[in-house]
Amino acid sequence: MKIQTLSQLLVDQSLTLSVAESCTGGNLSALFTSVSGSSTYFDRGYITYSNQAKIDMLNVDAKVLDQFGAVSEQTAAQMVDGVIQNSHSDVAVSITGIAGPTGGTIEKPVGMVCFGFCVKDKHFIETQFFSGDRKAIVASSVDFVIKTLVNELSA
Repeated sequence: MKIQTLSQLLVDQSLTLSVAESCTGGNLSALFTSVSGSSTYFDRGYITYSNQAKIDMLNVDAKVLDQFGAVSEQTAAQMVDGVIQNSHSDVAVSITGIAGPTGGTIEKPVGMVCFGFCVKDKHFIETQFFSGDRKAIVASSVDFVIKTLVNELSA
């Protein structure tokens, strides 16, 4: 799915978009801003790699991070809520995961990525398991967001 398709959907529907990224480290924001005219829909991107950044910038509850970890659906949900609260965008996305090659556990293996979405007041969370090296997991995560948003905005 191409970024141009998603860009056109956002423009056609007069929607704004903001994102919060952890394991993708700004790759999603960079993809959005690589398209000419993206300033009409792309509002802002938060790169909240550390737990403290998630707390400070997105109002993620430290208790949630302690209980469930940074890579969890609970954290992804709070991250996307923080994006909406701080940006007032129509569409928001959060990404938190383990890109590897280190950091994985049996419960949370390398390639586990949790996503939070808010599309025109519809909130949902999804976890995906990607394979490959760090670069492949980041790319798969970004691709998943683009495909999901295209599907949601085309419905």
